[in-house]
This record gives sequence, structure tokens and C-alpha cells, in this order.
Amino acid sequence: MNRRNWLKVLALAPLAGTAGAWLARPAFAKGEKAVEELQKNWKSLLADGADVASGTEPLKLPNDEWKKRLSPQAYDVLRKEGTERAGSSPLDREKRPGVFACAGCGLPLFTSAMKFDSGTGWPSFFTTIAGAIATSRDFKLIYPRTEYHCVRCGGHHGHLFDDGPEPTGQRYCNNGVALRFIPKAG
Repeated sequence: MNRRNWLKVLALAPLAGTAGAWLARPAFAKGEKAVEELQKNWKSLLADGADVASGTEPLKLPNDEWKKRLSPQAYDVLRKEGTERAGSSPLDREKRPGVFACAGCGLPLFTSAMKFDSGTGWPSFFTTIAGAIATSRDFKLIYPRTEYHCVRCGGHHGHLFDDGPEPTGQRYCNNGVALRFIPKAG
């Protein structure tokens, strides 16, 4: 291969990933219905009588009240946008059926059917319960990341990445101390 052809191949290499993602779109389209079903039917994994928030009405409390309600680790993550140490949360290894709610306000955010083992050391999910989170841009590490928060209390939960499994290709990388797991009884 001569130098000119070699340079053309190198110039087109970044486009190969884009084309692959575009060609994979039909697989996601097929999985969209399954994701919508998970989002719609999340209550099937909620234990009867579970103490969770029933709506997304804003919960605004002064910092002193948050400090009383939360452990120091949960306060650091939820209110100060800290990060727990990878591998430190037992929720990363949680496999039982159930619902993961915000540790700050009790709003259901994810179900066990949305969880996967990312190998990162943090609980990871490929989708959320519809309407439960809000996103913003985070430049704390200089390059932009998508940060997500509980839509009800504004608590920081983690970051969203595009390296998750099908059908969404997304990874909601969550701090375990920001979650409360409610196992499905039965």
C-alpha cells in the first residue's frame, strides 16, 4: 500500500466507528419497545407497601436538614457531587429483583431489570424509570461529561456514558450510596 492510500485509510478510520453505530441503529430500534416496557412496568418490581416517593414534586431542604437525613458519604455524593470509591458499594453486586430509589428523597430511579454488570465497580444501568432523572454538563475533569441528578431532590447520582449494552448503548454509572435498594418481596 503506498503512502497516499495509507493516509486515506487513516483519515477514514474515525468514520468507521460512526458508520458502525449508524448501521447498528436497527438493533436499537428493535429494542426500543422492550425498553419502553421496562420503563412503563417498573412497578411490577416494587415491593407491596414500599416507602417511596409517589411523585416528582420538588423536595427542597436546607443543607442542615440534608445533613441530618443522610450519612456523611451520601451527603458528599448527593449534595456535594462527590464520588464514592469504586467497588465499595454492595449495590454493585446486588442481583435480587427490586427497585433502586434515590437515597435522598425515595424517588424510584431504576429497577433490577435495568441493571447490568459494567465491571467498573459502581452500580450501572442501561436505562432509567421515565421522568426520574435530569441531566447536565459537567466540566470538572476538563472534558465535558453528562452528569445526572434525581429530578425530585436534585441529588447527584453519577454520570452517563455511551459504552453500555444494547439496546440503549448507555451506561448510567451510579454511586451506590446515592441509592436505596428495595427488594421485591416474594
